[in-house]
Amino acid sequence: MSLEIKGFIETSLVDWDGKVVSVIFLPGCNFRCPYCQNMGLVQHPEKYLTVPENKIFDYLESHRSFIDGICITGGEPTIHRNKGLTEFIRKIKTMGFLVKLDTNGSDPGYIKELVSHQLVDFIAMDVKAPLESYGRAVDVKVDTEAIKETIRFLLQGKIDYEFRTTVVPTITGIDEIEGIAKLIAGAGKYVLQQFEPDHCEDIQLKKLKPFDADTISKMTDIARKYAANVAYRGK
Repeated sequence: MSLEIKGFIETSLVDWDGKVVSVIFLPGCNFRCPYCQNMGLVQHPEKYLTVPENKIFDYLESHRSFIDGICITGGEPTIHRNKGLTEFIRKIKTMGFLVKLDTNGSDPGYIKELVSHQLVDFIAMDVKAPLESYGRAVDVKVDTEAIKETIRFLLQGKIDYEFRTTVVPTITGIDEIEGIAKLIAGAGKYVLQQFEPDHCEDIQLKKLKPFDADTISKMTDIARKYAANVAYRGK
C-alpha cells in the first residue's frame, strides 16, 4: 500500500534541530485545533496533489551527501498507521536515513510500536493544553488518558524527544503553560512556539495579536521550573 503524501519539502534546516532533513506532509487529523496552520491539509486533502513515494526515495538517494533524514508531519501522521506509514518508514530506515515523527500523541500504542522496532529516531509531541481543557484546545472530544500515556512513555527516555506547545491568546496563556509544564515535569526539552494568526483559518483567531516578548519570557521562566531545556521558536 502506497502512503498518501500531500506535501514534500526537499531540504529543511528548521524541522529538526541540528539536522538537515526532507519533510513530508500527510493528510487528515483526528484533532481540529482552531489555530492549525495546515487546516486545508486536514479538512480538504483532495485539493492537494499526491506526491509519489518514489519521488521522495529518489531524492534522498541522490542527496545522501547532506540529507540526514526525513521529518514526517501533517496533519497527524499516526492516523496512517494502517495506510502504508509503517512500510514507508521501513524503506527510509533501510536506506540508512534518520526518521523524525511529529505527533499529537493520541496513539501511544503505535508510537511504542515504532520505537520498539527502531523505526523512529526522534519524536516531537505537541501538548496542546492542560488535560482538563484539552477538548477546548483541539475542538474535539479527547482521550486524555492516551495523551498521558504517550507523555509518560516519552519521559522514560527510550527515544530522543521534545514536547512543544503553540502559545495562542485565549487558549494557551501563562496559567495553561504552567499546567502543561507540570504535566510533562522532568522533560528533557520543551519548546514554546509562537502563534501565527496569518496562517490559521479561524476568523476570530486571525484578529488576535500574538503574545509579546515579555509574556513569552514569563512563560519560559515558568516552564523552566519543570523542564531541563526550554526553548522558544518564533519571530
